[in-house]
Amino acid sequence: MYLAHSLQHPIRQSATPHESQSMARRLRPITVPSIERLRRRTNAASNSLFTARALKINASLTRPLTISDVNNSANCPKLRVAYQGVPGAHSEAAAGKAYPNCEAVPCEFFETAFEAVEARLVDCAVLPIENSLGGSIHRNYDLLLRHNLHIVGEVQHAVRHCLLALPGVNFEEINRVLSHPQALAQCEHTLTKLFTNKVLVREAVDDTAGAAQYIAFNNLRDAAAIASSRAADLYGLNILASDIQDDQDNVTRFLMLAREPIIPRSGKQFKTSIVFSLEEGPGVLFKALAVFAMRDINLTKIESRPSKKRPLRICDDGNGRSKYFDYLFYVDFEASMADSNSSNALNHLKEFATFLRVLGSYPMDVNQP
Repeated sequence: MYLAHSLQHPIRQSATPHESQSMARRLRPITVPSIERLRRRTNAASNSLFTARALKINASLTRPLTISDVNNSANCPKLRVAYQGVPGAHSEAAAGKAYPNCEAVPCEFFETAFEAVEARLVDCAVLPIENSLGGSIHRNYDLLLRHNLHIVGEVQHAVRHCLLALPGVNFEEINRVLSHPQALAQCEHTLTKLFTNKVLVREAVDDTAGAAQYIAFNNLRDAAAIASSRAADLYGLNILASDIQDDQDNVTRFLMLAREPIIPRSGKQFKTSIVFSLEEGPGVLFKALAVFAMRDINLTKIESRPSKKRPLRICDDGNGRSKYFDYLFYVDFEASMADSNSSNALNHLKEFATFLRVLGSYPMDVNQP
């Protein structure tokens, strides 16, 4: 196990010392201390917080984003887009798919990406929310509620895993495979077929590209990494096998997050994401979901998470005091907040919900992953 931010970045053997230093600076991810240093410097300044000149903020992001901003991002000045991981991660590819020609900025943790957007170190973030095989990324559901960012879009990215090793290393030399736990699980059957005559050790690390980086830097000839083909190019590794995921339909859905919401429109395929809580009682959740069903609004996702502020609720059910988990419900539905139908549904939900927040109303990704 390793922490990505503690590693030096591997440089190709042909690189000069100057090129090596330049590449290491370019690949260094944003860390929590870097955000804190920015805050201290900014708070000490006499001018207003986070001025556009000091932080090089794109002027177009000082107003609410519109549909045109999202759809025409390729024609805008280069955006700085945060993602979690190191260069070569699948999240970096998703950031480039969401915002073509952007400057993808690696971040140490999911929370670091949220804070980087809020601190105006970057313009927006692209972070995973669910995978077709591994399910929901619960950490990011919790962070959506903790931070005040808005969902302005989504992008679906097809995950293609490769088995990577140092140049000259063959299957017989490999005794262990390093990768993110989900990537290891998604390639379990294929790994067993590739290494039928040996006991292969699986080692979980922070992210897929970080595994490739770690092997390259430490010159590990007994290890392979499960990562992307781009990670092989970046860290000078060979691809021993491609498309080694057990299920070819391996798709991750990413959310595009910004400081300001987009202005929703009707007459376009939109999705709206909300989070709410309810009082304890029979049929309460059914009643909440009925506000959408009675208006023919299709729900595409429902996720429950225990409330962090009040994890247990004590109720008197007539037979004594009982303890229940207090839940938050995350719901996605196919409609725009510009439609009166959606507004009426949420106004109806407000009548009995103890808490309700709209996380974003944004264009659906209807393209092939």
